[in-house]
Amino acid sequence: MPTTRKNVSTGASSGSSTTTTDNTSAASIPSTAPAASPTALRHLHDLLDLLDQGAPPEQFTAPAGAAQGGDLSAADAAAVAEATRVALRIRRTLSQHRRREAELAALFDTAGDLARLRDPDAVLKAIVHRAKLLLGTDVTYLSLNDDEAGDTYMRVTDGSVSAAFQQVRLGMGEGLGGLVAETARPYSTGDYRDDQRFRHTTTIDSAVTEEGLRAILGVPLRLGTRVIGVLYAADRTARTFTPDEVALLSSLADHAAIAIDGARLLDETRTALVDLNAASRTIEAHSDAMRRAEDAHDRLTDLVLRGGDITDVATAIGAVLQGGTLIHDAEGAELARADTDSRPPSARSVAASRAGGRAVSVHGTWVCAVLAGHELLGSIALTGRADLDDADRRLFERASVVTALLLLLRRSVAETEDRVRGELLGDLLTGAADPAGLPARARRLGVSLDDPHAVFVLHAGTDTAPRPRLLAAAARIAQARRGLAGVHHDDVVLVFPAEAPGPGAASLASELGQILSGPVTVGAAGPVAGPAEFAGAYAEARRCRTALRALGREGTGAALRDLGFLGVLLGDQTDLGGYVRQTLGPVLAYDAKRGTDLTHTLRVYFDAGASQARAAEALHVHVNTVVQRLDRIGRLLGRDWHRPERALELQLALRIDQVSRHDDAGRPTTWPEPAP
Repeated sequence: MPTTRKNVSTGASSGSSTTTTDNTSAASIPSTAPAASPTALRHLHDLLDLLDQGAPPEQFTAPAGAAQGGDLSAADAAAVAEATRVALRIRRTLSQHRRREAELAALFDTAGDLARLRDPDAVLKAIVHRAKLLLGTDVTYLSLNDDEAGDTYMRVTDGSVSAAFQQVRLGMGEGLGGLVAETARPYSTGDYRDDQRFRHTTTIDSAVTEEGLRAILGVPLRLGTRVIGVLYAADRTARTFTPDEVALLSSLADHAAIAIDGARLLDETRTALVDLNAASRTIEAHSDAMRRAEDAHDRLTDLVLRGGDITDVATAIGAVLQGGTLIHDAEGAELARADTDSRPPSARSVAASRAGGRAVSVHGTWVCAVLAGHELLGSIALTGRADLDDADRRLFERASVVTALLLLLRRSVAETEDRVRGELLGDLLTGAADPAGLPARARRLGVSLDDPHAVFVLHAGTDTAPRPRLLAAAARIAQARRGLAGVHHDDVVLVFPAEAPGPGAASLASELGQILSGPVTVGAAGPVAGPAEFAGAYAEARRCRTALRALGREGTGAALRDLGFLGVLLGDQTDLGGYVRQTLGPVLAYDAKRGTDLTHTLRVYFDAGASQARAAEALHVHVNTVVQRLDRIGRLLGRDWHRPERALELQLALRIDQVSRHDDAGRPTTWPEPAP
């Protein structure tokens, strides 16, 4: 510090010719002063020894007193006295640094307590006790707001001896605590009984008097702009609380808010990491293990704050701990891997780490559960380090906190993006929004509605997978194919670019079935050419999904056109020509190319009750000719054309084709194309 350097220079000037900037010292000590005597040097050496030993202030007066009563010249005695004053200032500065270091170390330990403790009551008791130790007060306590009763009640105390005080309730605005809870601002008083800034009540004053409290400091527990309680530190003697003490108690109040409201874990964890990082830098000079912890925290936190992905974090953990790293989610799916082989996590080891709150070693692999409160987010595994010592083990466990933060950040971003995508999907499927604005909204999400899209409605039984798992799998597919996924009218709906919805539905049913290890039924419709067509396509895909389940085709995917005449009946736009072409296409093409009339033979065959003899009689040909023609038809349509369901499809297509060939006047006609 500048002041210290100036005073030390002044004190040493008795043995040098250096000119000082202190006018008083310069006047009293000539620039050509002789060298200090051995006795003076011994007294100066004693002062340095006292500094080195951390001696109490009263011991520093001994060298100066001895110098005054010894055989020292006036200049040497003055130099020793000045050196004593400088030494006392240095001692005060060192004491302040040590106190600040102790506070940071205690905050570091408090954050560690929060990471290990799971019971909210235990967390609050730990915080209140820590506040009592850090501020050195007689009593610390914490009150929480009761929104229903409109007051604040005592939750945890440490050092209290009064039962009435431990059960007191404060109305909003009453007393010091009620004022803190109402205004969301810290308040302190050197002597509460005589401080008229606060609204005194008989209940509060009697409880404070019975406890014997005089100096009280209260800081709010805030969640955003909402105050949920107050953290206090109090003494039974009058005193003044410093700004540093207010700041320190406020930091502990923030930790208490973390324990009370797990929903705010994300923001509070980031604050805790910053505090831990600062603490580890402060203690760096005392331990090589702490220096490595600081470096790890710096690297991992910087990765998170710079938007690094889970693979970057896995690589960083492996580099710090000199091993391979695996990160899995709560369901055991691999999220990232660095410098090791892929291997599924041991459910038993993850459960053991989760139960104990510590990393565990299984067959030479260290495993640590990644937790957010009681929620299991996943696990991290470290390979190639069977000899992990205590310091590295703690560092590995701290890495799980950073991993939890990143996973929570990823989940928060994913949930926000899914909500935005779900809103867009809902507007597309209902048709209620202005179609002109939908393409721009879609482009911001990386989706181009200018491309033809197919609509898929999914269904998986509860035995296969609950809806959240089906939705999560659909969302991953939508992201990979630049589409949208969400829940609409209790249906899991997936939309992505596709020209052929039927084959796409079949492929999607197979892919989802493998992911979820159970049957998934997919009804499809489309492709749609613009936002206005999505609502109709959704209704058609939903009917197709229902028809597939009714037909016993669970675990398959199709579009209505793939369901034959049932699809024609269920469709909004009846494409009879397309149905005929799909069902009789090979026979019609053969007749057109060869000039034959196998279509007529097939019609007569069905009209004759599937009797080859009666069909030959009606066609005025030999029965062998009918057999040959039917054999040809079988090669064109497939050997299963005799099956009842195929036969029904063929007969319906033949009737439609017969009607479409000629009108009532015998003129050739065609069915119109379906309306767009």
